[in-house]
Amino acid sequence: MTAAESDPIALGWMVGAPPPADKIIRFTDPDYFAFPKLRWTVCHFRQLMPTVGVGRGLGPLRFFERAPDSGIDALTFTPLGGDRKMRFDDSLAANYTDGIAILHDGKLVYERYAGCLDDTGKHAAMSVTKSLTGLLGEILVAEGTLDDKAKVATLVPELSASAFGDATVRQVLDMTTGLHYSEDYSDPDADVWIYSAAGSPLPKPADYTGPRSYFDYLKTVRKEGEHGVAFGYKTINSDAMGWIIARVTGKSVATLLSERIWSRMGAEQDAYYTVDSIGTPFAGGGLNAGLRDMARIGQLMLDGGRQNGVQILPEAAIAHIRAGGDKAAFAKADYPLLRGWSYTGMWWISHNPNGAFMARGVHGQAIYVDPAARMVIARFASHPKAGNAANDPTSLPAYEAVAKYLMAK
Repeated sequence: MTAAESDPIALGWMVGAPPPADKIIRFTDPDYFAFPKLRWTVCHFRQLMPTVGVGRGLGPLRFFERAPDSGIDALTFTPLGGDRKMRFDDSLAANYTDGIAILHDGKLVYERYAGCLDDTGKHAAMSVTKSLTGLLGEILVAEGTLDDKAKVATLVPELSASAFGDATVRQVLDMTTGLHYSEDYSDPDADVWIYSAAGSPLPKPADYTGPRSYFDYLKTVRKEGEHGVAFGYKTINSDAMGWIIARVTGKSVATLLSERIWSRMGAEQDAYYTVDSIGTPFAGGGLNAGLRDMARIGQLMLDGGRQNGVQILPEAAIAHIRAGGDKAAFAKADYPLLRGWSYTGMWWISHNPNGAFMARGVHGQAIYVDPAARMVIARFASHPKAGNAANDPTSLPAYEAVAKYLMAK
């Protein structure tokens, strides 16, 4: 189904009091997050499962000056591996974009919504969440609260017997841990499904004997290979980092994100995390937020942590991320569309001439920061395929085309 054909409003999901039986979506449905239902679900997680809030506090809003640029829609680019030009506005439907906001020099120059999302709604950030978990970790490292050379077992003794025990905090932050863990969503026997069952807040069946929380699952992870050798993108690193953060600060990632960033950056809306059965926020993918607040995160990263002359985040934390990680370790993961990239602090670094870096999430979530162009792009989407390889061919060159256009103005 195309973006238009699968539009959740057009399909009438969850409309009515009550909705017709064939239009109801429940968390207990095995396909509640399968296409096309996922196009509704990504905007309504808190109606399906327990969550914990990320408060914006009582401070003033930071409004973006609006300077709409009508030329962006007509920009053209050639998709990776393609030979025909595509217009920017056509790429939005091709990527099942639910919302996209573009900032240039801190001004909102482009904003579009579709599907389940409008400018008052919230959307699942998916693995963009990891980058905020990583940012919190880098803040603690920059401030000296957390030693990135420390072994995980010294901070969280419960993980001593797991694969994480002899890994360093830096190896967790950069995902160069050697873990026996499969995250292939197409494999029904992959470890990710055991992990998902552990993190589910639903009551477990009477005969269930597996782990019952994210923390319980992390204790069972076995080692495979050596730490520090190769990049391996595994969500459980982010939840291990979430546990480290909670242990070091005495606060969950939801509370710390609110205190250190959300309540200080002039956010428009509270955000929220999905949680497991004991209320642990899903640090690897549970954040849900408004689109413009995602753009505010990107602008903070672009401005070195400063806002209105105030240093909100440690500049050293952002400088570390922007410098990038170990390219050789990253190359071993073999991402054909990301040649020459690296990964550090749970952010993806392009090392392109503009120094672009980004947060990425399945189904098309992104915060893309281009320092040379003074540009930030925040996007929410509900692409039918989980892997970013499905939308990168049209997304990445589209972002670069916008950057080139804005730099020429």
